[in-house]
Amino acid sequence: MTTKSIRISQDIYEKLVEIAGKLQMENKKPTSIEDAIKYLLKGKIGNLAGSWEIENDEIDEIKDSLKEGWKNWKSSV
Repeated sequence: MTTKSIRISQDIYEKLVEIAGKLQMENKKPTSIEDAIKYLLKGKIGNLAGSWEIENDEIDEIKDSLKEGWKNWKSSV
């Protein structure tokens, strides 16, 4: 298995730890941050699909912002 490092803010880390703790209590077994992220990707984030009303100009603005962000992104690997 290949592992990667990512940087996240302290508040996001704390929220992931909170989610992992809730999952651990529900499942009654140790739960990692990775498990919490998988949980979010499977359910909670997926449930948001189609629920955000957005205008075309907002979509363009988001796309432009993402393109600019990727231009400035530097891999630490």
